[in-house]
Amino acid sequence: MLQGIWKFFHSEVLGMKWLSRLIGNALRLAGIDTGGRLGGSIHFFIYDIIKIMMLLGVLIFVISYIQSYFPPERTKKILGRFKGIWTNILAALLGTVTPFCSCSSIPLFIGFTSAGLPLGVTFSFLISSPMVDLGSLVLIMSIFGWKIAVVYVIVGLVIAVAGGTVIEKMHLDNQVQEFIRNGKVADTLQEKLTKRDRLKMSWEQVVFTAKKVAPYVVLGVLVGAVIHNWIPENLIVKILGTGNPFGVIIAVVCGIPMYADIFGCIPIAEALLAKGARLGVVLSFMMGVTTLSLPSIIMLKKAVKPKLLGIFVVVCTVGIIIVGYFFNAIQYFLL
Repeated sequence: MLQGIWKFFHSEVLGMKWLSRLIGNALRLAGIDTGGRLGGSIHFFIYDIIKIMMLLGVLIFVISYIQSYFPPERTKKILGRFKGIWTNILAALLGTVTPFCSCSSIPLFIGFTSAGLPLGVTFSFLISSPMVDLGSLVLIMSIFGWKIAVVYVIVGLVIAVAGGTVIEKMHLDNQVQEFIRNGKVADTLQEKLTKRDRLKMSWEQVVFTAKKVAPYVVLGVLVGAVIHNWIPENLIVKILGTGNPFGVIIAVVCGIPMYADIFGCIPIAEALLAKGARLGVVLSFMMGVTTLSLPSIIMLKKAVKPKLLGIFVVVCTVGIIIVGYFFNAIQYFLL
């Protein structure tokens, strides 16, 4: 019975298969053959955009409401009760409840650094926030299943904790721009907000985030639809499949110039996996896009000096590549 309930939840609630059937029936009534390339692309495009934006709205609302209780100074007080690697772990976990892309995480990183949190702790947050937020867990679960989603989040947190710890051990506090190190962050009056105020703020965050990510979701779904229905399977397998030992590295290098969040790159990842790309290649591509996109690197350059920025990029890149090969090795146990 429990297995049946889970299958229903996974397919009909997270996966929204009812929506896929509804759109398919509507397209067929309109005379569109969803079994063909064009019809299949149209079906993929409409279904994935609606599904992702619906899940996005619910997740952003819930997470933003929770986050309204934790401004930077309060977070500093909570994290200040812990020492050593436990602080990095908590900061990485905090990153999972921030529904933002890498560019949106940087202002919070600046706020936490100005509030006096250790540099390694703030970098653990900065790495985990775009890579393993709760939205990614739900969306990956809806497409790839719970095992892949859980392992993805665990290894993402490991990268965040390890990366933050390495940066902390290198004592690079002087590599943060002076205006941040000397700045002070005052808590807003979030503690005095009423429930109605928090609900309003959460809805405003939904609207703001939806407007921000919608173009990238549309672009990601469009690319995914093309890959899913028009790119020959043997070409994907040749470049990103078992036969190419450099597939993970290629995926990370290709992902860095892009700007998208987890919601925009999941349709591409879904299409690549369906075409025969290795699991580690697909997930390392997602991590590269969400964590090391060029716009986020440009924004981070305004907050930290070149040495620290370079170390951050190297640590994240090496970690993502290692994780990619790890997922390739255990792919058959997860699928």
